[in-house]
Amino acid sequence: MNATIDLNADLGEGFGHWRLTDDEALLASVTSANVACGFHAGDPATMRRVCELAAERGVRIGAQVSYRDLAGFGRRAMDVPAAELTAEVAYQIGALDVFARAAGTAVSYVKPHGALYNRAVHDAEQAAAVVAGVRLAGDAAGGQRLPVLGLPGSRLLAAAAEAGLPTVEEAFADRAYRPDGTLVPRSEPGAVLHDPEQVVARSVRLARDGEIVAADGRVLRSAARSLCVHGDTPAAALLARRVREELAAAGVTVEAFA
Repeated sequence: MNATIDLNADLGEGFGHWRLTDDEALLASVTSANVACGFHAGDPATMRRVCELAAERGVRIGAQVSYRDLAGFGRRAMDVPAAELTAEVAYQIGALDVFARAAGTAVSYVKPHGALYNRAVHDAEQAAAVVAGVRLAGDAAGGQRLPVLGLPGSRLLAAAAEAGLPTVEEAFADRAYRPDGTLVPRSEPGAVLHDPEQVVARSVRLARDGEIVAADGRVLRSAARSLCVHGDTPAAALLARRVREELAAAGVTVEAFA
């Protein structure tokens, strides 16, 4: 089987003098960079720096939009009116796109972060608001139809497809899955996988065989076109490098979807 998969990670997750992700090291391995747009992390200087680094390395830039929650890193549940969320999503995309274009490229896709990502899996209204924000930002950029990256079977991807936006299914190398294909909440034990050997093996199996094993041992089918390694996990850059090396060794082509 001649498999191909994109490798994405969250970057730019810092603020001021505080930095969480090793952006330069991650950019040596990933093909797509989900860049924080200032609502859960990131600031203008960080966004500009990461866009410049990504452009230099030929890594595609994605807007990682979030609820306005710097204190909670975008991982706290929030109730945001749909119209407000639409405007905030468009605002974040537009802010990042300024720095991406200044670096000679552009925002290539959109991926929600944290609580917004998980909420948009089941909540049709919030999913539609995110998609409306993506459409608004794209229309302002000359009618661009930005791909939306999300969980297979989610309300988010359904809303994006209905709105005429390209959709990209993703899977997570370092997160545990429920039998229904959703992620185990971070509040539960074992939600994040830290064993490098386990993460690498899951990545290869997903890309090569289209399978991922849920927390109860059930084998789930997946047609994911992108694989995420979280940038804020310990030794994330080393893990991303190992995942890419082992994917290549297994005959999997690693390249950006966008």
